[in-house]
Amino acid sequence: MWRVLIRARLRRSARLASTGIRRLLMATYEYLCSRCGPFDVKLAIGTAPKVNDCPVCAGAARRVYSSPSFALTSSTVAALHDREEQARETPAVVSEVPPRKSVPQHPHPALSRLPRP
Repeated sequence: MWRVLIRARLRRSARLASTGIRRLLMATYEYLCSRCGPFDVKLAIGTAPKVNDCPVCAGAARRVYSSPSFALTSSTVAALHDREEQARETPAVVSEVPPRKSVPQHPHPALSRLPRP
């Protein structure tokens, strides 16, 4: 009896894992219809055809290749990325070495209680 239950659970977990993996392997592809404009289609990775039917007018739409979206990055990462891109084209030029910042040295209070020779 317990063997049947274990097999049923294994089949169910394998089925859930396979559907989860399929969901992860989906990509969004962009197409451009000459009449209706751009639209997106979600397909499995590597299965996008060069021409797809427009969902509005059912005409042929060609696939458009665009850069990946950085919308999910934080503002800090986006700012660092922009700064790096600018530094490639126009690097910052420094005419002299910046001055060394002096850090105030505050001795630890316990050092005053140590025996002196």
